[in-house]
Parts: sequence; structure tokens; C-alpha cells
Amino acid sequence: MTKYVMWGSYCEDVLEKRSRYRQAHLDGLAAQKESGVLITIGPTKDLTKVFGIYEAEDESTVRQLIEADPYWQNGIWTEYDVREWIQAF
Repeated sequence: MTKYVMWGSYCEDVLEKRSRYRQAHLDGLAAQKESGVLITIGPTKDLTKVFGIYEAEDESTVRQLIEADPYWQNGIWTEYDVREWIQAF
């Protein structure tokens, strides 16, 4: 399996706007973590960026997971980039 990193951006006023989608978002991430495809994910301290590490068959799988997330579908995440990652250590 290949590892991928994801960097994304949050919308303005993320704390207020995310509330109605947060539980579905967290439930989806928990399922991804349980399945092994999601290694870790979280926001930067200033809540402007999100960073995640995935392990999947291909980049398309990672993009599908991101785009199915309630945060992406409802504009909480405003952009993202996925890159194949070589873990050195």
C-alpha cells in the first residue's frame, strides 16, 4: 500500500460553520481509521489548514474519501492537495 499526505484549507469561521456536520465528519474519520486507510488527520492550531496521512491502493481512493467527507461537501474544507509520500523514518 502507498502512503499519501493531504493538505487542505478550512473556510472562514470554521468553528461556527462546522458544528452541524462535525459528528458525521468524525464518524466517517473513525470508520476510515478502523479500516486502516486513515493513519492520522487533524487541523493546525490556528484552524486554517488540515493535514492527513492515508494508506491506500491509489490516489483516487484517497480523493474519493476526502470528497465524500461532510466537511468537503459542505464547504468546511475549501481546497485540498494529495501527494504520494515516501516515509523515510
